[in-house]
Amino acid sequence: MPYSLKQAADATGRSKPTILRAIQTGKISANKSEIGEWEIDPAELHRVYAPVAAGATRTVTPDAEVTVELLLLRQELTAKEERLTSLQEERERERRQLTERITELRDQLARSEEERREKDRQLTALLTDQSGEEKGASVPDAALPPRLRFFKYLRLLRH
Repeated sequence: MPYSLKQAADATGRSKPTILRAIQTGKISANKSEIGEWEIDPAELHRVYAPVAAGATRTVTPDAEVTVELLLLRQELTAKEERLTSLQEERERERRQLTERITELRDQLARSEEERREKDRQLTALLTDQSGEEKGASVPDAALPPRLRFFKYLRLLRH
């Protein structure tokens, strides 16, 4: 009489996933019943796995394959965690550098803007002074009649 997956696991002291994996990899041949359950021939099962003594308590021992696979997965996980930590540190370092560069550029922009304003003030002052000198240079005070010199003098006092 064929074993079900659970009966096969109990008969060998293995877990159901271990038995199923052995079926899927071809270590054990088995068929599916009409209702979709595995039917495992006892001789085929015990060809690969030794039977457990009747009345013995079932102890689940991991297969060597599962243990190796688990160790490999843990190593891979550790390596990926280290890589993630490394990438996060690199990202933070780059973020700090970019923030510092943005601050430097903002300071530089503020300085250049202040320099531009100062140059505009100097240029305005220079142009204003030149226009006043041209007016004074075109008509010297000595050439003005006394009456106009007096009004120019009053205008200068008013400012």
